[in-house]
Order: sequence, then structure tokens, then C-alpha cells
Amino acid sequence: MPGLTRAAIAAQPAWLREVPERVGDRRLPEGARVLFTGCGTSFHAALACGPAAQALDLVQGLGPEADVLVAVSHEGGTRLTLEAVESFPGETWLITGAADSAIAKVVDHVFVATPEIEESYCHTVSYTCAIAAGRALLDEDVSRLPELVEQELAAPPLGASEHERFAVVGGAPDTSTVLEAVLKLREGAHVAVESHHTEQLLHGHLAAIDATVRCFVLEGTRRAAERAADAMRALAELGSPSTLVPTRHPVVDIVRFQRLAVDLADARGIDADKIRWDEEPWDRARRAYG
Repeated sequence: MPGLTRAAIAAQPAWLREVPERVGDRRLPEGARVLFTGCGTSFHAALACGPAAQALDLVQGLGPEADVLVAVSHEGGTRLTLEAVESFPGETWLITGAADSAIAKVVDHVFVATPEIEESYCHTVSYTCAIAAGRALLDEDVSRLPELVEQELAAPPLGASEHERFAVVGGAPDTSTVLEAVLKLREGAHVAVESHHTEQLLHGHLAAIDATVRCFVLEGTRRAAERAADAMRALAELGSPSTLVPTRHPVVDIVRFQRLAVDLADARGIDADKIRWDEEPWDRARRAYG
């Protein structure tokens, strides 16, 4: 099987170790209202860093007020993210893997978070490095993340199965992990996966869950953990094979789902690296919007 995605997952501790040195003493302006943005995986990374808005929403003038906009774009060419940056009246930053790109040319500050461009289209290491960079620029100590990711890589896997439907459930501050987990499973393994806020699952969405749906519930903390336990009891009543997933940090928590995506892909004879950009009609669909 092709293995670019699996290799990128394994490379995360090494790439993450470089982030604090790359950040150095650079920080986002103290006291400024900082807003993060991006598209796809990059939006999920933005959401994991702090207050975030979709690039399309910003282009339409629907974002919250902010003094500083931090765009996340691994290759630096995402069209809507470029438009969002160009329309923003304040200070702009870019977290990226490419020092020279269309977005890099128009922002005030460029931060290169990775040593190279990730080759797999099913982005993993660029996602975790972007989060680590964004949080470091906000003055979070990210020095332990490589060790924690190593532990996660060595942990027992969630395990591939023959289910055709999956659901990932969780509340804030785990929203970014829920959304990114669903995206990795859909991109990498082409399975039908739903994302649910814990409380929304318990207020109606259970009606479409049954024993054929494999569910993962992110535990969270405090009251969220209590509601996650409620969700697990409800799913058990429905016969859904469900796993309660402990949570520590968005960079760490996503790793188990990255591994699940490639495990499912391998079990089903799927190339996780290409996210179907090399297949018809999916390539035509991608080219239809550019």
C-alpha cells in the first residue's frame, strides 16, 4: 500500500520538536484581539488555536471583530484564505509550510511551521504542527507535545472494523478534534462519518443511530465528561459499538483518528494519500470549482 500518510503520522514527534525553536521569541501582539482562519484541515487547525472563522465567512464580512488575523494554509495558496487576508484591515499573519506563496506575499508576517511540504493530500503532520505553532505564538508551552504524541503513537490503536457508518462525538474545547477526525476518516478511508456535538447528539440525533454505527465519544472534562458518560450509556442502549476516548490536547487527541484512517484504508485496499484526487469522477468534481 502507498504509505505517505502513515509516514507523515510517524514523523509528527520529530517535526513538532522543531516548532519551539522555529517560534523562538516571536509572539502575536499582546492584548490584541486575535482571530484565526483557514479552509478544510487548516480551518480545523485554526479552530484548535483560538477564536476562528471560516475564510468564506470573513470574505462575506460575517466574522467577529479582530485586530490580528492569523491565516493557516499549508501550501499558502488557498483561494478563499487569500481573499480573507486581502480583505482584512488589520495586521495579518500566515502559518504555513511554504515561505514563498501567494498568501505569504500579502501578509505582514510569515511563520513556517514545518521543515517541508507534506506530500500526502490527507494532511496530518502539517495539521498538528500548525496547531503547535499557533498556540506557541500565543505563548503556550508546546515543548511536551512531541513526547505526548510519541506515547499516542505507541498506544493500542482504535482498530479497523467493517462498519460502513461512523460517528465522532464531542463538545468544546474538542470541536476541532471532532471535525478533523471526521475529515481524516472521510478523506483517507472514504467511509460515511458524522460529527456531533455531545449535547446535540442527546437532543435528537440519536434517532438516526443504531447498532450499525460505530461511535467514538471524546470524553472532555468537568460537566462535558459527565455528558459524555451520558452519551455512552445512551449509545449502549442502542447497541452501538462505542468507545469513550480520553482527551488531553488537540495535537495529541487527533493522532488516534489519523491512525484509524490509515488502518481502515489499508484494510479496505484504499490509497489514503490521494483522497481520490486521482480517481474519476472525484477529480472532475475537484476541478469543477478549482
